[in-house]
Amino acid sequence: MNPLHALSRFALWTCCLILLPFSANATTVRVLTVQGAIGPASADYLVRGLDKAIADRAQLVVIELDTPGGLDTSMRDIIKAILASPVPVATYVSPQGARAASAGTYILYASHIAAMAPATNLGAATPVELAPAGDKPDAARPADAPPGDAKMRKVVHDAAAYIRSLAELRGRNAEWAERAVREAVSLPASEALKLKVIDVVATDLDDLLRQLNGRSVKLGDRTITLDTVHAKVERVMPDWRSRLLAVIGDPGIAYILMLLGIYGLIYEFANPGMLFPGVVGGICLLLGLFAMQVMPISYAGLALMLLGIVLMISEAFVPSFGALGLGGIAAFVIGSVMLIDTDLPGYGLPWMLIVPVAVASALFSFFVASMALRARRRPVVTGAEELVGATGVTLEDIEHEGWARVHSEHWRVRSKTPLPRGSAIRVRARHDLILDVEPWQGE
Repeated sequence: MNPLHALSRFALWTCCLILLPFSANATTVRVLTVQGAIGPASADYLVRGLDKAIADRAQLVVIELDTPGGLDTSMRDIIKAILASPVPVATYVSPQGARAASAGTYILYASHIAAMAPATNLGAATPVELAPAGDKPDAARPADAPPGDAKMRKVVHDAAAYIRSLAELRGRNAEWAERAVREAVSLPASEALKLKVIDVVATDLDDLLRQLNGRSVKLGDRTITLDTVHAKVERVMPDWRSRLLAVIGDPGIAYILMLLGIYGLIYEFANPGMLFPGVVGGICLLLGLFAMQVMPISYAGLALMLLGIVLMISEAFVPSFGALGLGGIAAFVIGSVMLIDTDLPGYGLPWMLIVPVAVASALFSFFVASMALRARRRPVVTGAEELVGATGVTLEDIEHEGWARVHSEHWRVRSKTPLPRGSAIRVRARHDLILDVEPWQGE
């Protein structure tokens, strides 16, 4: 064999072996699934999933989305990751009956490819997270009539400009996007396709990949052509970190963690040295506050909750005949209702959680109070006060003052009547280290 020919074949095989992993990954489609409200957990899951797909040189990332909306900060983290991704991202509202409302609409507009399954919808993108009660935008208000609250006007204008910029970047219907923000309108999948809000309507993931095969996608200053017919589909499920964030990011769980933390620290301060309640309470409180920091918290509601807890605990130490306890329950319930001030789906505290927690706190408070009252009614069994009424026996003949044994201790005693040695006595009073006694015949 010609040496030059052999060398060229060797070089060709070497190049094939080097490029084999890249060519294999280039036909890989990563699928990330988000269901439920957009929050810190879903943002962390999607951002890290995109980073992993970029590192593995995947051809396409598909985000299967079904969300009622979510937090603005988490939504923007996801959109920033999509816009900066060198791998094309297709957001697919799926399965049938799913929706991409509020934050989901922004994510759909930011994606390189927007797709929906039949019988799905998007829209209702008016921001409500920061609006106080009574100042929420009215869906029936015309687009050119801004809300009356200055803060709300800023929020709506900012959101409208943001989604319009995303629409112009991807060449989608910017006018309808702005209406979705200002008027909270929605669209089904078929109409969204006609109005050029989305790019594809696909019945399932396989149908989506078939329709995307051969489609050109612009990534910055370059354009790539998708080859998804024979692509290997890899589903990436949330890991333990994302699942943990999803658990503590739930408003109900965060609420319970915060209460456990407060009660644990109170118990530790009341009983120094227990350690376990303080350690567990500190961990729970930090986790609860971490989850609460990304939610629209009403500080007035939080203050009322803390006041209610303090009043219920004070019932155990102050004889208020239930006034402090009842006031504490009322403050706690009102504060719990006010705690999360938002209309975002999935970010409120249900009554089915608030009422049992309030009842449990009240029962615990009254239980502690009843135990304290019982303890007050019990006779004193230790200390100086317990000596009054105690019995003993004289150790010598006592005319006015002498020695006696009381509680197996030698005490100097005084008596108004003479007492022979061995007489039974009872303590009437104590004056420093001298006891006043009297004869005792027993009962």
